[in-house]
Amino acid sequence: MKIRKKSKKEIALLKEGGKILAEALNAAAEVAEEAAERRVTTKDLNRIAEEIIRKYGAEPAFLNYQPSDYDIPFPASLCTSINDEIVHGIPSDNIVLREGDIVSLDLGAKFKGLYTDSSLTVAVGKVSEEARKLLNVTRESLAVGIEKLRPGLTLGDYGHAVNKFAHDNGFVTVWGLVGHGIGYSQHEPPQIPNYGTPGKGLVLEQGMVLALEPMLTLKSRDIVLSSNGYTFSTRDGSIAAHFEHTVAITKKGNEVLTSREGEII
Repeated sequence: MKIRKKSKKEIALLKEGGKILAEALNAAAEVAEEAAERRVTTKDLNRIAEEIIRKYGAEPAFLNYQPSDYDIPFPASLCTSINDEIVHGIPSDNIVLREGDIVSLDLGAKFKGLYTDSSLTVAVGKVSEEARKLLNVTRESLAVGIEKLRPGLTLGDYGHAVNKFAHDNGFVTVWGLVGHGIGYSQHEPPQIPNYGTPGKGLVLEQGMVLALEPMLTLKSRDIVLSSNGYTFSTRDGSIAAHFEHTVAITKKGNEVLTSREGEII
């Protein structure tokens, strides 16, 4: 497994692309949060995100992306996963957001030849206390994991921190889906599980760029793949949340390249 590290110049370009990505993701999230007040479809969110990405001369990285083990290319720019859907939900004009839903928005962008990836999960109007806690804990689990990223530590340190935080707060991490390296392409080595053993796994080095994405559910980590070939959901039908940032390993620690305005990580 060869990890292709990025130069300081490339990381600076990735951060430029990350700002574009964050703006597009924020815009879609704001509309989703207000969807209880007016009719909003997941295809509406897709259009909003794609328009902003293209406005800055970037490209939507997910549109027509086809992993080697998939039968068809992904047909949208934004992944919109609702309630029990964990990742890779496909936007549609027929899917209308309703009050009480939670929706995960996952977006990738290619800017000046380099890729970034980020996601967040938002509540549509008023949601249950349990759903609100799940969103908060998933977001915080990403922050806890990022604190374990610096040269000399390992992916096991990261995964252990995420998994322990989730478990301590009453939730479980999905084990069948992982984060990944990113930069020169949408998916690069290594795969990054949201569990692990401290001190084990790949040792982190300056110049690595990683897409870290905890996915948490209420009770079970068992997942099922939809007939559309892309969307993964919880097998027991319970809700799930997903947060992600693209992060560079620096000389003394790390830098979040896709941070959103007002976000504390």
